Amino acid sequence: MSSCSRLPSHDGLQPAPPVTGDDATLAAALARDLNAGFESLARAWQDRLFAFALRMTGSPGDAEELAQETLVRAWRALAGYTPERRRALRIRPWLFQIAVNLTRNHARSVGRAGTTSLDAREESVERRAPGAADPLAARIPDNDPEGAPEESLERRQRLETLAALLLALPEPHRLALTLRHIEGMSYGAISEATGMPVGTVKSHASRGVAELRRAFEREQAREAYREETELSR
Repeated sequence: MSSCSRLPSHDGLQPAPPVTGDDATLAAALARDLNAGFESLARAWQDRLFAFALRMTGSPGDAEELAQETLVRAWRALAGYTPERRRALRIRPWLFQIAVNLTRNHARSVGRAGTTSLDAREESVERRAPGAADPLAARIPDNDPEGAPEESLERRQRLETLAALLLALPEPHRLALTLRHIEGMSYGAISEATGMPVGTVKSHASRGVAELRRAFEREQAREAYREETELSR
């Protein structure tokens, strides 16, 4: 396998760099020269794979290992492909198919898929000290760093709360929501990556959004009540 730099050990608060090169460009590079093409693929996708695994596991350490293993398995598969097959690859759904299978296997191995209820996650968010980060949260990046510090802090806290609640969704709903609304994949590509029918993907994504919205509204109501209680003292 060609050398590939270790994944950055960031906390997920900063947005991952955009993927450089579309599927066709990366696939063509792989067809021309596997070693050089794979270096380009790894640089383009390693942070995105890390962010996906972090949202699915909540553990930076596990996410780093899963992202690296995704690239290792991708390399092994590509080494056995003909140049024509590499050129025809749809990189995004192909890579996420590997990543999804690995995160599912990981969840089964640790018995963690869907075991944390939304109520328990909301209680965890509620008990957290003001300003303290949730170590299990797969934080959604703040892509709008401009503005007043107070607004930026409020936005960051809102994103961290959403990410903590996202982690508590049932695995199928969290997976479909993440791939559709965070990764921006089409329903067809998600179906290809997950093995679920398109209709099932749409249903899981819709339910995930509804569950996340309800949980966030409950958390907002709790926060408003806490603030009102403090002011009345």
